[in-house]
Amino acid sequence: MASELCKTISVARLEKHKNLFLNYRNLHHFPLELLKDEGLQHLERLYMKRNSLTTLPENLAQKLPNLVELYLHSNNIVVVPEAIGSLVKLQCLDLSDNALEIICPEIGRLRALRHLRLANNQLQFLPPDLGRSPELQYVYVDNNTHLKGLPSYLYNKVIGCSGCGAPIQVSEVKLLSFSSGQLTVFLPAEVKIIGTENDRVLPLQELAMRTLHHTCHSFLKDLNFLSPISLPRSLLELLRCPLGHCHRCSEPMFTIVYPKLFPLRETPMAGLHQGRTAVSFVAYCCSTQCLQTFDLLS
Repeated sequence: MASELCKTISVARLEKHKNLFLNYRNLHHFPLELLKDEGLQHLERLYMKRNSLTTLPENLAQKLPNLVELYLHSNNIVVVPEAIGSLVKLQCLDLSDNALEIICPEIGRLRALRHLRLANNQLQFLPPDLGRSPELQYVYVDNNTHLKGLPSYLYNKVIGCSGCGAPIQVSEVKLLSFSSGQLTVFLPAEVKIIGTENDRVLPLQELAMRTLHHTCHSFLKDLNFLSPISLPRSLLELLRCPLGHCHRCSEPMFTIVYPKLFPLRETPMAGLHQGRTAVSFVAYCCSTQCLQTFDLLS
């Protein structure tokens, strides 16, 4: 098997192949023959599905600089090296059905990336910068049971997010609050479940932005009192125009969204959907509580 593998790679190098198929090879390590000398400079598509790889080489971008598509479906990959961000031409990356718990932030540097598949892993969160690239179209994160929230930059870009996040039960308890004189500040509901195994606390920036947004629009009516010194310009612009609003309660969303995928269903408006009589719908909510209670018919 080893000699056959070396021969396949050698032929691809000599004949300057653009596609290389190494699926079902029972590979436990990335083939050294691929990284030999200058690597495969002409290779554009590498298929390594259904092997037993656990990681990728640090010099992957150096040896395979012209990769456009990389398919690593159904391996045992736990770590993706930071060097993945140097594959500047990469447009499609498939890491489905692996053992990933985190995705390195450097993946956000892949400005040419269009399709990213991360379904059936053990992800708990995604890098905040993922999705800033205007080229990114689809991100599949189905069946990552610990993944509850998505970076706001993926808003309306995510396709395939069913089976993410575990349901929680929040008891009807009066919101905690701080009081000082005539001023009473109610804490967000998320504070009640700090430290539980069922949910993670929303990012402090998200909670702060929501509170500031409500204060400005309820009492002050404008944002002129906020100077760039008191609030960074990027946050000030986001405060003026949130990236979206919750489909359940219409709360503005700034840094994190919770998607809920509804299956295909019949609709009388088939003419609006290129003749289809059934369409799917993705709702975006501001919290896990809204996610659980939202329904298309409510």
